[in-house]
Amino acid sequence: MYRCERAKYQTNLVGYYRGSAVIARQWWDRYHRAFPEYVDLMPKLDPMPEPHMYQAYGIYLLENQHRLIRGLKRLYTPSVHGTKAWRSSFLLMDYLDHYPARRGSRIMEIGCGWGPAAVYCAKQLDAKVTGVDMDKDVFPFLEVLAALNGVEVTPLKRTFQQLKGRELGAAKLIIGSDICFWNNLVTPLFNLIGRAFQSGSRRVVIADPGRPTFYELCDRCANRFNVTLTGWYAVEPNRTSGEILEIRPK
Repeated sequence: MYRCERAKYQTNLVGYYRGSAVIARQWWDRYHRAFPEYVDLMPKLDPMPEPHMYQAYGIYLLENQHRLIRGLKRLYTPSVHGTKAWRSSFLLMDYLDHYPARRGSRIMEIGCGWGPAAVYCAKQLDAKVTGVDMDKDVFPFLEVLAALNGVEVTPLKRTFQQLKGRELGAAKLIIGSDICFWNNLVTPLFNLIGRAFQSGSRRVVIADPGRPTFYELCDRCANRFNVTLTGWYAVEPNRTSGEILEIRPK
């Protein structure tokens, strides 16, 4: 059986006030005056350089209405849900804030889409990151987000089945979010994890809102690997909750 944890050891009150910039600023000013020694530990409310841009976990992201995204969508049409930064990406970023990889590690994001988690790892963990997706039309969006944050993410077009052991094993950490949404993805993902550990990967972390197919993957992995399933939440850019599956070889 896998170990199931439901506690998260973080309270970030500023996140609850993001719906109102005025209230958040008032709250921040009062906190600053009352606890000046803790100010550096709290997130800052920085103004965005232009409209339809936002920030989460230290990286800049773009909304669908942003001029660059609108321009890309006139040229490219992602076909497998690669249409935005999905909420589970923020669960993954928050989790890696608490349980990070070693700085400078090689990390692979599978089913990366626009790649917000890949960009986060490249910027915040100084990692060498590969973004893998079966849909080549997501890579222009990934490249824009990477450039916006001053990092590089190597794109790689592969399905889960096509990823070779040597490609997986080059990454000590493999991450993914919202990647187990169809029944026919469970077995390819399970087999991918096995190939990764056989080839040298040491850790796989997957975030999900809690779909039945995701729990099926959890059950299958629990019979073969060391597995921890943790209820988790993120507060940036808005509060969202879900599950984090961490898998390690036995």
